[in-house]
Amino acid sequence: MKELRAGQIIYFTPFYFKNGRSAPKPKYFIVLKKANNESILASLPTRKDSIPNFIASEETTGCFERTDIFFNVFRFDKQTIITTNGKQFDFPTFVYGVHIDSYNISDLKEVYPVENTDYEIWGEMKRELFEKLIDCFKTSKQVKRKFKRLL
Repeated sequence: MKELRAGQIIYFTPFYFKNGRSAPKPKYFIVLKKANNESILASLPTRKDSIPNFIASEETTGCFERTDIFFNVFRFDKQTIITTNGKQFDFPTFVYGVHIDSYNISDLKEVYPVENTDYEIWGEMKRELFEKLIDCFKTSKQVKRKFKRLL
């Protein structure tokens, strides 16, 4: 696996979940921060819309936060160009603050050794959009304190 950088979106085919309870499947992976040379902070976007119905949300890209119910998500609509190479998700995509986690770089390199076979660098997020994503998580009560400090 090549050197990972904050803002990169990696596509794994398949991704092996840390908990071992979920079956491996193709998955996007957003690198939020390289914590040091040993680990990275990342989130796994999903198609699953878990925004409660009582939260009025426009079908737009952006942060949705409700501190009263400890809810935080960053939503990408399917029309938003996300990467510097012009890519976008084919469907509305959600990144939940509660799903941020750290990953050991050496473990990733061991499981996914071959670029364009085990994974592909899907793109680098547009800087302004990436900063909005990070701000959404840095200020959220839903994100674990140890992760907010790293961001």
